[in-house]
Amino acid sequence: MRPLKILAVTIIAFLATGCINKQKTALLKDADVLHQNENELTQVIIYDVFTPPVAARIYGYTALASYEAMRYADPKCNSIITQLKGFGKPPVPEKGKTYNFALAATKAFFTVAHKVTFSVDTLKKYETRVYGMYKDNLDDSTYMRSLDFGEQIGKLILKRANVDDYPQTRGKPKYLGENGPAKWRPTPPDYMDGVEFCWGDMKVFAIDSSKQFSPPPPPAYSEDKNSTYVKQYMQVYNTSKSLTKDQKEVATFWDDNPFVIQHNGHMMFADKKITPGGHWIGITTIACKQTQASAVQTARAYALTSIALFDSFVCCWEVKYKYSYARPVTNINEKVDHYWLPILQTPPFPEYTAGHSTISAASATVLTHLFGENFAFQDTSDLHYIGMQRHFNSFGQAANETAMSRFYGGIHYLNSSLTGAAQGKEIGNFICNKLKLTN
Repeated sequence: MRPLKILAVTIIAFLATGCINKQKTALLKDADVLHQNENELTQVIIYDVFTPPVAARIYGYTALASYEAMRYADPKCNSIITQLKGFGKPPVPEKGKTYNFALAATKAFFTVAHKVTFSVDTLKKYETRVYGMYKDNLDDSTYMRSLDFGEQIGKLILKRANVDDYPQTRGKPKYLGENGPAKWRPTPPDYMDGVEFCWGDMKVFAIDSSKQFSPPPPPAYSEDKNSTYVKQYMQVYNTSKSLTKDQKEVATFWDDNPFVIQHNGHMMFADKKITPGGHWIGITTIACKQTQASAVQTARAYALTSIALFDSFVCCWEVKYKYSYARPVTNINEKVDHYWLPILQTPPFPEYTAGHSTISAASATVLTHLFGENFAFQDTSDLHYIGMQRHFNSFGQAANETAMSRFYGGIHYLNSSLTGAAQGKEIGNFICNKLKLTN
């Protein structure tokens, strides 16, 4: 019996030692966790096929939740939501208690994400790994206190999301356009109804209203060959016939159509990619990593870029459905060439102004205030999705190229692209001045 007792004691001792020496999951840097969170959200947005305006809303609320928790890691950082419309006063940490604010920011981020996306199970799998990392490295009270604080912030943010007019407009009827001259109608090849025609009524974050930066009306309809109206669609048509290789690459690189339907005979399939807003969130990631931004700086950059995205989408969509302006393909097919199609697939909503131009200029303006005028970077945001990357010497250069990409792609008139860019820059500057942004 004695040898058996010795063996039993040895096994117990071995198991106990194994438990004690179990390797903990290494704790990632706070900023890296925030980058991972954003990337995980982007993958879900792509998978769930959210429209560009809705994707901007998702980025906006989640990023604000993350920042409002993360900012407490730096006593000098103030709340952003107290300077915005309708969020209320955020909770504060208990004095004398320890917190891990990156964990709190993660919990706040995903508390919101669960309510504004569909593929919650995918998010939960990722969260389990992240929370496990913190549980391995924090004492139980700090761990639970941080989670609770993050959840409080997330729930506060959701209160605002519940009354921003998005839930209230989900049962809206379809928008199929109008038959009048110069009016938008569903476009080939799939003739889809207009996307988010109530988006101009959404409650904005920072600006005064969706009509604050309204541009002048687009050129009036005319059949006169010398009129601005005819010249603008003829310019699109003629340019499409002589595009250079670089111009085609520019159009493709900035396409960012989240759901391109491909046709092959009777077969149809869809390509999923990042949205225009997702592209600029990717550029924000690049800028933060390139400057080795702290976690608080990173959370702030995501939040401020997301505010610019959301407000500029609302402003642009207010203009789009106010004028319900016809796309180039409609005019060209009816007046010039029945078989012509642009090199990019025309998105299913009115033409004036160009959405990507507007949101890119707004985002670039905010990022320039945060990181500087001549911030050179290699844009690899789309590398995983379309195998392309481009170099830019500034955020403004990238935004300017975006505006031209819509014209090269044949889905916007040049005037609409440039007017949208001007509108976006105004929105971005207003946000920067209101929130007193400096790099």
